[in-house]
Parts: sequence; C-alpha cells; structure tokens
Amino acid sequence: MAPLSHHPSGEATPTPPSGSGEGPEGPRWAQEQLDRRNRQLGHAGVARAQGILAGRYRLQGADEAFALLKTASQQSNIKLHTLADAVVRTPAPDQDATAWFPGRTRSHPPRLPWLRPEGSAHNQGAVLKTALRRVLTITQTPMGNVQLAESGRLHLARHTGLNKYFTDFFAFVEGPTTSCAQAASARRQVTVRDVGTATVFDEASRHAILQTGSRAAHSVPLAIGNGQVRGMISSHHERPSSGFTRAQLAALQQTGSDVGGWLSWHWRTVVLDALEHLHTQAVSTCRRPEGAPVGP
Repeated sequence: MAPLSHHPSGEATPTPPSGSGEGPEGPRWAQEQLDRRNRQLGHAGVARAQGILAGRYRLQGADEAFALLKTASQQSNIKLHTLADAVVRTPAPDQDATAWFPGRTRSHPPRLPWLRPEGSAHNQGAVLKTALRRVLTITQTPMGNVQLAESGRLHLARHTGLNKYFTDFFAFVEGPTTSCAQAASARRQVTVRDVGTATVFDEASRHAILQTGSRAAHSVPLAIGNGQVRGMISSHHERPSSGFTRAQLAALQQTGSDVGGWLSWHWRTVVLDALEHLHTQAVSTCRRPEGAPVGP
C-alpha cells in the first residue's frame, strides 16, 4: 500500500505511486486517485443526509432517503450536495410538525447592479457565472473559479480557463495550504503575487496551479455582513502580479459583498423552500399505509 501524505482536502490520501508523473514544479497526483477522493468527499455529505432522513422519518433505508433528496433537488433546481449539506446543518423540525419553518417570511432577491438580465437574479448558476466574469474583467485575466462553502470546506462550483487537472485537484479544499482557504479563514482578499515562491502552498497544490499556466492568484471572499464566508471567487494570472489598484480592490470587495448577500438570500429562500418540500414529502412517505409502494 502506498504511504499517506497531506492533501489540500485536509484528509490523508495515498501519495502518487511511482510512474504516476512528476512535473518540474512538484508532485502530480494520479487521475484515479483524484477521482476516488472526489467521489468519497462528494458522497460523504449525501450519505450523512441519507442517514439523518432515514432515522428522522422512519424510512425504509438509504435508497428511500436518496429518492427524497433527489426529487427535492430536481424540483427546487439546486444541487444534490447543496441540499444534503442543508439537511446536515439545519436543526430538525419540531416533532410531528407539518411545516419545517412555520411562519417564515419570504423576500425578493437583492439587486445586483451588474447582473443582466435582472430576471436571472433567482438563478444561482447565472449569478455565479456573471459574478465570475465581472471579477475576471476587473482583474484582467481569462482564468478563474468560484467555490461555495459547504460541509466545512470549499467546493468548486464554476470555473473558466482552467484545465481538468486543476479543477479535479481543487474540487474540494479544506486545509490551509491554498490562497482561497487563507482568504476564507482571514475573511479578506488575498493576493498571491508569485505562486512559484509563495509559502502558503504545499508542493502538490503549487504544482496543480502552475501546471495550468497560472503564476499569480487573487481570492475574493463572498461574505455577508456578519463576516460569514459563503464562498470564494479567485482569479488566476499568467504572470507574477504587481498587485491591484485601490479602485480594483474596492470593486472586487463590493462584488464579493454583493454575491455573499445574494447567496445568503438564496439559502434563506430557495434552499429552505427545498427543505420544506423535502419535509412535506417525507412526512407523507412515513405516514404511507403499510405495504404501499416506496418512492417519491
């Protein structure tokens, strides 16, 4: 068995076996190892949610719980892993309650002055795509990515200009050895002027960035008023950076605040709607007459 080494996900995983590839900038992980790690981390949150639902609603096992999650995810147009994360970290409804969030008030999405058309303000994919494009316009680079905070880690949600190895390697980020994790922890923008010499990275992370053609990076927290970080937008640059002007930093800060506020609205509205729908379906399922067919 291969020895274990540190990985930016914060979990121990096998080091690349001999022959899996070594680049001049540092170690390169084998594709099958990245695939296995991402499957494990991606499934972990869903599995926890399945267990919670099966126990809470006296379901007939994990498959029935997964069917409820999948149906609620599709009907609410949110990612399965996002809904699973919400199930895990949201306090359970009162016992025998018909509604998970009784008396909850609803609101319109916050206005994003840079979002066109404004009708797309209800769509997370459109908001993140436009926000990423705005950050890359401000920082003048074609490479960047968006991560969302879920299950105690950053999960890659959108990217452009970055190759498959980069996106697979940074599909999940939990440990401190990246600029995005540092920015999330410090709740402030972080510029890495030269990836090749920056001490924040471990060598595997450094290689994953350098091999995609990035030599500098800048991370902008998507934060709300109380400082809670909902995600991160990072730009990547082909050459070492000399930094950004005050005007650029101010525009990036405002964009991060705008998107953080929108993500907070999305959680309070769209995600909680999905949980409410899931609860309604689950209550109906657990009250199903004995012998009735299982399914959403």
